[in-house]
Amino acid sequence: MQRRYITVDVFTDRAFGGNQLAVVLDAGGLTTAQMQAIATEFNYSETTFVLPPRDKANDAEVRIFTPVLEIAFAGHPNVGTAFVLASMAKEPKPRLLFEEKAGLVPVEVVRDQGRVVRTELTAPQPLERHAPLSAAEAASCISLTAGDIKTDNHAPQVVGVGNSFLVMELHSREALKRARPDAVAYGKVLPRDGARSVWFYTRDVPTAEAPCERQARMFMRGASGLTEDPATGSATVAAAALFADLDPTRDGELKLTVGQGFDMGRPSILRTRVRKQDGKIVSAHVGGSCVQMMEGTFKLAGEG
Repeated sequence: MQRRYITVDVFTDRAFGGNQLAVVLDAGGLTTAQMQAIATEFNYSETTFVLPPRDKANDAEVRIFTPVLEIAFAGHPNVGTAFVLASMAKEPKPRLLFEEKAGLVPVEVVRDQGRVVRTELTAPQPLERHAPLSAAEAASCISLTAGDIKTDNHAPQVVGVGNSFLVMELHSREALKRARPDAVAYGKVLPRDGARSVWFYTRDVPTAEAPCERQARMFMRGASGLTEDPATGSATVAAAALFADLDPTRDGELKLTVGQGFDMGRPSILRTRVRKQDGKIVSAHVGGSCVQMMEGTFKLAGEG
């Protein structure tokens, strides 16, 4: 059996930017072990597998795998998978609904002259905040010191809206560039409260990096150890929800543009918005552009 796949660069409008994603379109009949092996073979930060929906009212079941494990929810896999499916669709739809381990994930599709130009997901779960960490403990994960951590706005802490991350703010863009994963310290701190990755950012963004209002980086465990991710939608939307929760605004929409991947040569632009009503978060969203890169087919040994 020949199975189709398409790869896309997500959260970018140019090839070889953003975050790579492989979308396996004909995933029916694959076992979990086979999906994991295929994701490891692609060796992108995530690979998605598109299956028929369990409920016909939805558009697809989507399973998401890193090179080492299956995850319940992720940002750029949803944005990229929706881009692929919407671009292939004979009948355009303004919204797709995916069944995932974390719940139902709606993804809005924005078109211009019939072409898909960007997609935007809605986080499947409300904001979850865990107990703060000390600045020194959090900083040790990324080879920095407590003095590099900014705690005026919030302490380092694990947050999530479907997938959890250790989030911390740095004082400067220079510190962001200087950060490196420390495997020993990382192993002592994470996993913690469901978080296996660390997302850190700064508000100190040079004019040349506009339109970004924050610059961020993210370290995660890959097949060969700790690696850096060029664009992490699920962490970014969780952080945006945290910022909105801390903001005194009671009603309205808070928007934020975040850059990631700039320091690894894969610049990414992630656009978030969080809606609040009566001081509470109603919904959190993250989206961006995508570029299709490759397409092809593969056949597993012993199939067909």
